[in-house]
Amino acid sequence: MRPLLKVAAVISVGTMALAGCGGSTSKESTTAGGSSSATSGSATSSSAAASDVKVGMAYDVGGRGDQSFNDAAAAGLDKAKADFGIDIKEATAVNGENEAAREERLNQLVDAGYTNIVAVGFAYAASVGKVAKENPDVHFAIIDDASDASKAANVAQLTFAENEGSFLVGAAAALKSKAGHIGFVGGVNVPLIVKFQAGFEAGAKAVNPKIKIDSTYLTQPPDFSGFGDPAKGKTAAEGMFQGGADVVYHAAGGSGAGVFTAAKAAKAWAIGVDSDQAKTAEAGVRDVILTSMLKKVDVAVYDYLSKAVKGEAAAGNIVYDLKADGVGYSTTGGHIDDIVAKLDEYKAKIISGEIKVPATM
Repeated sequence: MRPLLKVAAVISVGTMALAGCGGSTSKESTTAGGSSSATSGSATSSSAAASDVKVGMAYDVGGRGDQSFNDAAAAGLDKAKADFGIDIKEATAVNGENEAAREERLNQLVDAGYTNIVAVGFAYAASVGKVAKENPDVHFAIIDDASDASKAANVAQLTFAENEGSFLVGAAAALKSKAGHIGFVGGVNVPLIVKFQAGFEAGAKAVNPKIKIDSTYLTQPPDFSGFGDPAKGKTAAEGMFQGGADVVYHAAGGSGAGVFTAAKAAKAWAIGVDSDQAKTAEAGVRDVILTSMLKKVDVAVYDYLSKAVKGEAAAGNIVYDLKADGVGYSTTGGHIDDIVAKLDEYKAKIISGEIKVPATM
């Protein structure tokens, strides 16, 4: 820690502890790849007494309110705060910031005395790895990164099988497409988002090998504005709908709002991501959201914090896949009720290993 900064930071941070009751336990199991997957269990009231746990949440670009990835993490944090009475502090990344800014954000949370720090997004990988090694008594979690950059004895790497969940919504898109033509809009062209595209295309082609699939990415790294630019999302989706696609899936964070707007105007379907966006998107576009690929970041965050309040130090790569119910699809609106049985057949085959879902194109 940096002693002088610690004093200033502690003075500036208010305590928001609540009296909580109940909680959850989590159970780890080893996957075929050698990492572990986690599922939620039932609550025990004794964990609520661990009020000395202080949690710092460092959001990715867009932060709380993006109706997608960051909001899913916030939901897990909010549930943990309500159940366990933890003290929380939140901070958000700014588009275009450098590595030093991310390190400083994490260090400010450390200096303020936060015992568990959760970094939301792979962009924090290098900064988490560095700050964690410099502060071995502080526990860290990073969402969406299992690289060597963030690896340390006090870091839990919370990752997901996005390709598996995307396979299911890809199958849904193909089953519901009347044109035999669908699309994919990625926020930023990075390996993580390619996992979404790979699974989506594999699922669609499992249903219809001849289906036409358009794909585009809104920005290229180091420009990460593709995760928070609805205007770009709208333009990309408009082009796909005008070209004949009738279902478009986005993995673009806040930019997905533009995809929904375009779908509404085109009287076509859109597929949401991360959260059940038929519940979180603006009310005027919810009826065009066919389904959403659920990436249960809220479950991962809550599981990690439930361990923390019981004094359990989670570390290593913890994978939330279909088998662990870490990914899936939503049925809000009833638009895919007629194909749920078919989707669940694919789900069972993925869990059994009969279907191997690619993670790259």
